[in-house]
Amino acid sequence: MDVATSLALIGPGPHPTTSPRIVSLLAAGTELVCELGMGGHLVGRSHECDTPEWVQKLPQVSRPAFDATGRSGAIDAEVRARIASKEPLYEIDESLLGSLAPDVLITQTHCEVCAVTPANLAHGVAAQLTWEKVVALRTGTLEGILHGYAEVARVLGRAASAECRSLTQRLRDGLEAVRAQAADQPRPTVVCLEWIDPLFPMGNWGPELVEVAGGESLLTKPGVHSSAVGWEALRSADPEVLVVAACGFSMQRSISEMPDLASHPLFRELRAVRTGRVFVADGNAYFNRSGPAMFDTVRILAEILHPDVFQPTHEGRIWVQWPAP
Repeated sequence: MDVATSLALIGPGPHPTTSPRIVSLLAAGTELVCELGMGGHLVGRSHECDTPEWVQKLPQVSRPAFDATGRSGAIDAEVRARIASKEPLYEIDESLLGSLAPDVLITQTHCEVCAVTPANLAHGVAAQLTWEKVVALRTGTLEGILHGYAEVARVLGRAASAECRSLTQRLRDGLEAVRAQAADQPRPTVVCLEWIDPLFPMGNWGPELVEVAGGESLLTKPGVHSSAVGWEALRSADPEVLVVAACGFSMQRSISEMPDLASHPLFRELRAVRTGRVFVADGNAYFNRSGPAMFDTVRILAEILHPDVFQPTHEGRIWVQWPAP
């Protein structure tokens, strides 16, 4: 249920500028801009942009249109009601956006729930921005993510930069290193949940992450949007490993909702529960946000799936076994 990756331009496309003023309304986009050595050109951000830490000092241009601090079931109900009534999920500070006068505005079209889309910019000051200034990210695959990084670099005039070449190569090498190390291991069946109430198995790039890490993803297919499933579907799949990494939730926030998940009668019937292979992870920064840090998720999953092969370097900070042994 998070964002973005491969680039789609609204209109024929912008021409790179030597010193663009960038407003990123997408956390993944902000991370990418910084990785490309363009962080100094950021002049505004979304409410979700938090990495690197210093970007939190930038002016905040967007905010949720409702209280998103509640339990996952309440959030889901509010989102569904707003979509049905065509009410916005996000609000844009039009006055602030206008004063920032961006040359490039980064949004996304992959998921209308997870972050600001071009539709949120279709009125007021935002609507007066010329189409050359707006870039929208979209995709649901790892390859699409990498292609999107290259396209964003092109828009920013950084396609041939050392930072762009180094980033792409480093991320590809990281995937292949984990794949090779896990190649000879048994492949446990896995369900990664990206939402708790209702149950949303992680789609899009999620199944690919599991495959690279040496597992077999159930209930979803690569590149396909996530969708809710019932408890009977989860029980029928009966994964050997269950990973809970809710979209937009830190590890601790997901842990706080685990008693709700565990209270369902069918939870105790799951093989992963009976064998002690239930894990909770940071879905916000890693599993569901398609910034460069997401490529570390394959290593995180590999630690969970193959503890005898991969040192648990992320345990305790990014993932934990639940309940604690």
